[in-house]
Amino acid sequence: MAGEFMDLREKLTLPRRIRKNSKYLSEGLTYLTDYDHGMIPRSRYDSQSQIQREEVLQKIHSGIRQRRLFDDDTCRLIESKIDDVVRTAEVGVYRKHTVDRAPLRNKYFFGEGYTYGAQVSKVSGSSTRKGPGNERLYAKGSVDEIPDWIRQLVETPLVQAKLIPEGFMNSAVINDYLPGGCIVSHIDPPHIFDRPLVTVSFFSDSALSFGCKFIFKPIRVSEPVLSLPCDRGCVTLISGYAADGITHCIRPQDVVRRRAVIIIRRVLPEAPRLSPSPSLQPVSGDSYGENRDDRHHNRKRHLVEAENASPSAVMDERVLFPPVASGPRRKVLKPTLGRRSLQEPLVADQLSGGTVKEISWEMVSESPFSCHRQVIYGARKSV
Repeated sequence: MAGEFMDLREKLTLPRRIRKNSKYLSEGLTYLTDYDHGMIPRSRYDSQSQIQREEVLQKIHSGIRQRRLFDDDTCRLIESKIDDVVRTAEVGVYRKHTVDRAPLRNKYFFGEGYTYGAQVSKVSGSSTRKGPGNERLYAKGSVDEIPDWIRQLVETPLVQAKLIPEGFMNSAVINDYLPGGCIVSHIDPPHIFDRPLVTVSFFSDSALSFGCKFIFKPIRVSEPVLSLPCDRGCVTLISGYAADGITHCIRPQDVVRRRAVIIIRRVLPEAPRLSPSPSLQPVSGDSYGENRDDRHHNRKRHLVEAENASPSAVMDERVLFPPVASGPRRKVLKPTLGRRSLQEPLVADQLSGGTVKEISWEMVSESPFSCHRQVIYGARKSV
């Protein structure tokens, strides 16, 4: 999906139209033309004195710890596991809220997931306010559990190096950036996540920027107060002012090659959480003890695991999952409006002046291990 979008580094060089009533003109910058190729936004830190900037830098540095913990061999092993996560997500194995896709950046939530940005109102309802402080955890079970390889290859070395205490991690996120990808300035919600925030970089070197301001159409980013190098295999821990007093971001110009980061965090026990959706509730009369989403999720996972183990083993889905007669079955007629294909029967419109809507009927046979569908096309009706 990310490949469909322009590298945001290219957009940084596009001209930006300056309106006649622009704030830049109102500030006395009357020498600007209609299209200015060098416009860079100014953050509130740009107006500070040199002494004030140095004080901010000292406070940022006081909340940062870095250590090169993973050698090249370990990095390659972890990067192969990240590639496995990407492939697994592409075939739709993970739960709905495990994967969050954006242009040139994909996120994979494990253990815990949460709403942020525009997702707050979309998921929580239109009455929920957006913005900092309104983020919410998804209901338990909305995202996949933390993979064993993250615990073994990432968490264990962090604990052994005494960078985090044992049992600290209950949330792991993988951010996968393509060249030119970014994440805008933000503060990880302190009402959800404990400190420190722990990140480990893979695939390539990059930088974490503090105190930037973003503008869009096209995208522009102000100069950072601090640009912190984050090399491949490097662990970065931020707390104090660096985590809570100033925003951090990844700028498009700092991602020159593919880059991934694993974020290790602890979700606070009192963090606010969304109510469970109906799809996560147990199905009445289901002897298997899990809902249909779980069965579909586990079934596809087994297929992927079998394919990874031996591609020749996946010759036919029915071989791996033979029909089971003990599961409940039911048939439901579902009407769907759609465009008629050449194979569908034509039905003459008997009424004049009406708009024809085509109605097809899907007879769906549902059971724990069966997804067979038989489509029956019915008459169209004028409305």
